[in-house]
Amino acid sequence: MNIFITGTDTNIGKTVASSWLCLHTGYDYFKPIQTGYTEGSDSGTVFQLAGNKIHKEAYVYKEALSPHLAANFEKEIIDVSRIKIPKVENLIIEGVGGLLVPINKDYFVIDLIKYFSVPVILVASSRLGTINHTLLSLEALRARKIETLGVIVCGNLNQNNCDAIELYGKTKMLAQIPYLSDVSNMTLSKIPFTQTLKEIFLV
Repeated sequence: MNIFITGTDTNIGKTVASSWLCLHTGYDYFKPIQTGYTEGSDSGTVFQLAGNKIHKEAYVYKEALSPHLAANFEKEIIDVSRIKIPKVENLIIEGVGGLLVPINKDYFVIDLIKYFSVPVILVASSRLGTINHTLLSLEALRARKIETLGVIVCGNLNQNNCDAIELYGKTKMLAQIPYLSDVSNMTLSKIPFTQTLKEIFLV
């Protein structure tokens, strides 16, 4: 099964969550669009943290900007039809930014998910404001009839926010990944893989 990892915002914990999922499942990893490459790639981070097979990005840009702007800086336009999902059975696909980040004049990230026709895990923050951001993201996914498996929350543990997201968002809280001062293969491997995720990934 292929699963798309998206987030409520940028720098929300998608890559850490993707690494953690790959580490516990053995899934391959694919980041279709990478921006901000001068600061390193998310593919490189996942390989360092999980060691799983990494598939080459379809588009890579230097500027740490929304894909449509990063492409414009390099005088390109992203052609979604050129983005092909690797032909493997089990794949984590990580998005860029949040759901309504523009890819080109016609497509947002959420449209790319719809184009791929794969289920989603939504990554959210534990901090103040996350309830609103997460519920809005869930509404957007439902409006496009995209299957959403549940939510992973990253950051300082906050059970009240998690309970509210689960209740008002009518979704499953799949896991909480606590704030890690040192993100490494060892620290990620110590975070228990929940029973709900084991059932989803059949591990």
